[in-house]
Amino acid sequence: MTLLAISIPCWLIPLLVGVISAILGYLLGKLMGGGNNDDGDKIAKLEADLQACLKSKTALKNDLDTCLTSKETYKRELNTTKTSLANSLAANSMAAAAPLIAFDAAGAKAVFGKKIKEDDLTVVEGIGPKIQGLFHDSGVKTWKALSECSIEKCKEVLINGGDRFKMHNPGTWPKQAQLAYEGKWQELKNWQDQLDGGR
Repeated sequence: MTLLAISIPCWLIPLLVGVISAILGYLLGKLMGGGNNDDGDKIAKLEADLQACLKSKTALKNDLDTCLTSKETYKRELNTTKTSLANSLAANSMAAAAPLIAFDAAGAKAVFGKKIKEDDLTVVEGIGPKIQGLFHDSGVKTWKALSECSIEKCKEVLINGGDRFKMHNPGTWPKQAQLAYEGKWQELKNWQDQLDGGR
């Protein structure tokens, strides 16, 4: 009986140690990395994230290509606009730099029979010294400037001068001033002979 009593614990202790080791091994395995199923889930999630990143990269590349194409288009349009503007400015500066028509005092005197001063607005039929003063006050001091005025602008100058100037009709004044500026004295004289008080 003693022999049996002694032999039971001997085989029981290794059994208990084995069971405890198995339980500890299982728990440590779970704690350290989990099962194979969790790894599969993680890999699948990482692959899905990679695919989403690749799609995003492709979309961004397409957007970048579109932006670069638009940039080139805008660049060409800008260069075309710059060229057009430069040509326009060059044409305007050439027109502005065109020489003024020289005043021919002798030709004017030969046609009108009296001495004519350059840019004397009273040469225009219908403009006297007081109306000339109104135009000078409005910044219109030359035949060229008067020739570039609209009839409405001429009427505005007269209205601003007061009631006594409203009755005048400046309908032909810009054209007369143009003829004077261009030195077309005979044409101006012939036309003025047909006019009645500047009309």
